[in-house]
Amino acid sequence: MIELFKKLALAGDVWVLWLLVAASIGSLGVIIERWKVFRRDEVDFPALQSTLSRQLEAGDWAAARVSVLDTSLEARVAAAGILNVSKGPASVSEAMTLRLILERARLEKNLIVLGTLGNNAPFIGLFGTVLGVIKAFNDLAVTGGSGAAIVMAGISSALVATAFGILVAIPAVAANNAFQTRLKRKCVNAQSLIHLLLVHLKAEKEAAAV
Repeated sequence: MIELFKKLALAGDVWVLWLLVAASIGSLGVIIERWKVFRRDEVDFPALQSTLSRQLEAGDWAAARVSVLDTSLEARVAAAGILNVSKGPASVSEAMTLRLILERARLEKNLIVLGTLGNNAPFIGLFGTVLGVIKAFNDLAVTGGSGAAIVMAGISSALVATAFGILVAIPAVAANNAFQTRLKRKCVNAQSLIHLLLVHLKAEKEAAAV
């Protein structure tokens, strides 16, 4: 086991750098893919909420059903509730909550990749630096004192892995935070629509009971 690890260490930090290159390409791919998904999911929420509120106030459920024919998370959640209006407030609440869970999972897809890279890329880079330093000191032992310049060059090269690891982590963390913030805002918007529909349903139910 020790010999195996020694061979791995003496291979240096080059393979770790290639691993970080692959990770950076993967991270960029996820960022672009998620950006496209979130862009398609954008909606003018204040306008949607205002329109829906006005239609529900007028009791025009048919128009409300048309106004939520959209590709956004908020519209899909609202549509799930409107389609179950005839089943009562409890069913509407359950249908909208379930739809919100499914829509959130759709938008969260692959974000774990960005979170994992953001947290671990610096450690991978540090691991590469440690391997590079081990190789540098092994070269010093082999060449003797006359190889000090080569060793210093090796250590300098090894530090590149740590820098590269941080470079991979920064955009991954920034993108993950941005996407999570947008997702949280959209979920809050959807929750407000759930309450909006329930308020009108309960008001109609109470009015009908009178």
